[in-house]
Amino acid sequence: MSNKVLVLPCLLLLHCYAVLTMETTAQEKAEAAIPVTTLSPPEGNTTFLGGTSWCVALSGVSQIDLQNALDWACGLGMADCKPIQQGGACFDPDTLVSHASYAFNNYYQQNGNSDIACNFGGTATLTNIDPSHGKCNFASPGSVRSSAPCLLSCKTSFLWLKFAGILLLLYLRR
Repeated sequence: MSNKVLVLPCLLLLHCYAVLTMETTAQEKAEAAIPVTTLSPPEGNTTFLGGTSWCVALSGVSQIDLQNALDWACGLGMADCKPIQQGGACFDPDTLVSHASYAFNNYYQQNGNSDIACNFGGTATLTNIDPSHGKCNFASPGSVRSSAPCLLSCKTSFLWLKFAGILLLLYLRR
C-alpha cells in the first residue's frame, strides 16, 4: 500500500515538470524573436539557383554592429558557436569577421536558408563560395538541424506519458 501512495505524488511531480518544461521552452523561443531592421530584398529568396549558399559577415561594417549581431546569433539566435571558441576548429583566424561569418552561417542553415535568416541588421550577405578553410567546415543546406523546439512530436509523446500515468493509476486502484 505504501508503494501505491508514493506513486501518485511522483506522477504529479512528473506531470508538473513536463508542463513547466514545455511552457518554458515555448516562452524562451518567443522571447528570441527580436525584430531586426531588414535590409534584405523585399520579395523572393536570394539563395543561388542550382547551387549552395552560405551566409557570411560583410567586411567594412561597423565593428560594434558586427559584435552585436554575433552576440545575438550565439545567444538568442541559438547558433552553434562552440567551433569559434578558443581551441575550436574555427577559432583561427581569430577575427570578428571570421567568427561572425561562422555563427551567421550556422544560424542561416538552421533556419531554412531564407533571406531574413542572413541579414543580422545589414551586417551579413550571401555567397556561393564555400567559406570553409582548413579543419573549419561551414555548414551547408541539410547539414544542421533546426534549433526550434519540437511541437507535434513533443505533444504526442507528452500525451502518451499522460495516458501511461492514467493507466498506472487505474491499475493501482484495483
